[in-house]
Amino acid sequence: MSLHIASLGSSFAAGPSIPPCVDEAAGRSGANFACLLAKRAGAKVTDLAVSGAQLPNITTEPQDRGGRVFPPQIEGLPADADVVLVLGGGNDIGYIGGLFEDTLNASWLGAFVWRVRGAVGAPMPSTTDVLDTEQLASRYGGVLDAIHEKAPKAKVLVVEYLTMLGTHTRPGTDVPFGENRAAHHRAVCAKLLRATAKAVEGREAWAEVVPIGAASEDHDIGAPEPWVSGFTWKLFYSGGAYHPCAEGMKAVADILYKRLVDLGIVEDGEL
Repeated sequence: MSLHIASLGSSFAAGPSIPPCVDEAAGRSGANFACLLAKRAGAKVTDLAVSGAQLPNITTEPQDRGGRVFPPQIEGLPADADVVLVLGGGNDIGYIGGLFEDTLNASWLGAFVWRVRGAVGAPMPSTTDVLDTEQLASRYGGVLDAIHEKAPKAKVLVVEYLTMLGTHTRPGTDVPFGENRAAHHRAVCAKLLRATAKAVEGREAWAEVVPIGAASEDHDIGAPEPWVSGFTWKLFYSGGAYHPCAEGMKAVADILYKRLVDLGIVEDGEL
């Protein structure tokens, strides 16, 4: 029987602006890490990730994307899935929305666009609940429990967000905001990673964190070989600014494939 991989989460899982686009409303690419992993492993994939999703959109709350309403992602999760990939939490604390806010407010044109359109799918920090680490971890843990209840035999791999602002990133050059704001966004990212780790505590028998954050530290915005995109207006309107690029999706897929090999779920070199 073929391996069945399911993917749930936000835009960092969906892959907006990376061709080929398989669902425009969801901002979902056919070359995101779930699709690339499934192709390499010879597996079936059920890709449910939707750009802009917060954790409740995975389990309980429908998500409106420009008039198209997506049901809670877990409703589409196959009970017989062997592996479930889940990535989320960033939109719950306005992580990427905060990057957009500071970027757009750095110019009069950007400030105007921000007031009129927002961050094109990334929830604005000012309209996002302020969650501390424990609250975010509890929310994420509830998502993991719901996934385990729906697909009890599945190995749940909790995929971290890729690093956006690392050692290569030069505030004022690679991003239009200064060091103080860069430090703020790094702190938000650190909070997200802590909460992600805490969410898995007590669930290690069937879930584990895949440490993408550390693996991508040397591939941040401004790096010689970036796995993420900075800001351009073209990427902004296509949904790809401050998101994984094609190289990043491939890198994450490679890390996930290696982990499946280590777990004995796939054989090394399997096509």
